[in-house]
Amino acid sequence: MPPKRRPPAPPAAPEKKARQSKLAKENNITASEESEIKEAFSLFSTSHEDYADSKEGVIPTPSIRRALIALGAPPSSPAELQELLDTVDPEATGYVAYAHFVAIAALMLHSRSEESQREEVEAAFRLFTGGANGGERITMGTLRRVARDLKEDVGEQLLKDMILEANGGAGVTRGVGLDEFEGVMKRAGVFK
Repeated sequence: MPPKRRPPAPPAAPEKKARQSKLAKENNITASEESEIKEAFSLFSTSHEDYADSKEGVIPTPSIRRALIALGAPPSSPAELQELLDTVDPEATGYVAYAHFVAIAALMLHSRSEESQREEVEAAFRLFTGGANGGERITMGTLRRVARDLKEDVGEQLLKDMILEANGGAGVTRGVGLDEFEGVMKRAGVFK
């Protein structure tokens, strides 16, 4: 009698993606961003008798700046901080509820993301070019040096293909400029 066959293994369950809450949708943030905001909020939240119905608690207004710093989106100036506080606590109660904090945190995340993203791209570009300005280009020599520094054995043809892919086929000797480098980073999913 032949051996019994095992039934095929059940397919692996797809990784569950966190679901976006109503508050996240209202503020145009992802579930992951909302989770980060909630974590920053919880670091400084407290309960207050005037906000007994708020299950997340409230943040004292002096802690808003620290919560935004913990989130990685600090206000750029005392004037900006005051404007945020005036927005989320117009009656000057001294406390900010979770929903209001999510609104300003989302605003800060969105406003900072484009600026900081460009700065990160420029910093990464400078790592390749070794220069302080964006006028330089990534060349074959640059890629060879980076590959050598990383102790990677990369063939000449692959390096040429990388440059041609990045600059849209404009030629190997032309190299890759900052804007083209940013395009590559976005296509690779490093930046939005």
